[in-house]
Amino acid sequence: MRIGELAALVGVTTRAVRHYHHLGVLPEPRRRANGYRDYGLRHAVVLARIRRLTELGLGLAEVRDVLADDAGRESVEILTELDADLARQEAELAGRRARLGELIAQAREGRLPAEGPVSPELTALLGALPVGGSPMAAKDRTHLALLDTVMSADERERFFTALRPFADDSALTARVAELYGRLDDLAGAGPDDPRVGPLGDELASVMPEEMVRMMASGASGGPESWADGFGDAFLDDFAPAQAAVVRRMIAGLAARVEAGTKPKP
Repeated sequence: MRIGELAALVGVTTRAVRHYHHLGVLPEPRRRANGYRDYGLRHAVVLARIRRLTELGLGLAEVRDVLADDAGRESVEILTELDADLARQEAELAGRRARLGELIAQAREGRLPAEGPVSPELTALLGALPVGGSPMAAKDRTHLALLDTVMSADERERFFTALRPFADDSALTARVAELYGRLDDLAGAGPDDPRVGPLGDELASVMPEEMVRMMASGASGGPESWADGFGDAFLDDFAPAQAAVVRRMIAGLAARVEAGTKPKP
């Protein structure tokens, strides 16, 4: 058989056959006098097996190992591992579909945050916070959505749990709304505006104690991490006076962390 005939017989492309040759998965046949490969039934049998194994999800390196083990012992081991991997994928897929179902329900009921889809932890937090018309509040929500994406599941759960007082304490929620308004007022001000210092100090003072403990342990990326590229990009997202407030707040949080970690006399 010519390569095109072999490929058509097994249901693969001639490019795939050449690729299998290149990787050493399919043995090269002898060549005729005219230089064309001459495939026999043995090649068709092996190629058919390669197709079945790849359709099961094996990579070509694993297929090569299976084909090299005539006794079948490694085949059993690799196929068992593949079965376990497929089971994990099924579980992950089921979890994603369940999460998608929740998002569909939220969207139909008008409960899906504008920043969504986001994690259940952030959905619960944003749903409890007043939306209002503050540009800074809206910006803060987008920042939280970013952190929601880049954090691990454990970090995310602890981080948003630490922020729950902002939603659960009505007096604190009202105070934060007032602080957002004062930040909005600084949109056109310079970094040396006299309102910067007091506002930064107040923002640091309202941060929940659990968040300060997380920063002390490094779980949320403590104040020292703001020297990296993310910190620069984060601050660049604010107007000059607002960025100065955030820097002052970070300094205040660093002081709270330091005070909380100093050994008692």
